Amino acid sequence: MPPPIAPRSGDAIFASVERVNAELFTLTYGAIVRQLLTDLEEVEEVNKQLDQMGYNIGIRMIDEFLAKSNVARCVDFKETAEVIAKVGFKMFLGVNASVTNWDNEGTCCSIVLEDNPLVDFVELPDTCQGLYYCNILSGVIRGALEMVSMKTEVTWLRDMLRGDDANELQVKLIKQVPEEYPYKDDD
Repeated sequence: MPPPIAPRSGDAIFASVERVNAELFTLTYGAIVRQLLTDLEEVEEVNKQLDQMGYNIGIRMIDEFLAKSNVARCVDFKETAEVIAKVGFKMFLGVNASVTNWDNEGTCCSIVLEDNPLVDFVELPDTCQGLYYCNILSGVIRGALEMVSMKTEVTWLRDMLRGDDANELQVKLIKQVPEEYPYKDDD
């Protein structure tokens, strides 16, 4: 019997995956946001669209994450948040993140990004002050967690593009959804 496969760290996975040029990625994302601002005109609608785009990415990205990371099933929301910060952000964006500000119930925390490649070369004009430029990330987290039976609410608390000292997302567990199986076992 082969030995069990050990979980891989975010650094190890990031080093072994094929990457896109960071500047190309950043500029392409900027072009998408700019086009949404032109098409939708309302900043709040752009925020919603970015979140929905991220959600759609997250529900697909979780499969790749689970396949490449060899991460075992997390036992609780706290462990899940740590895996997102330490492995997920490193694996997909090459970014270090930390989990802080847990509530007493262990259902709400903050993920603080040490760096955010999406905001390189970006300055928000005065007309876009309500824009959460990286709202796609909140959607990705929400979509990925929903695929592992966790209904969450993800919001931006601090954003460096808005003059804050850090990029901080709040992740709040709304409910743990019981897993449903497509068929019932016959006893």
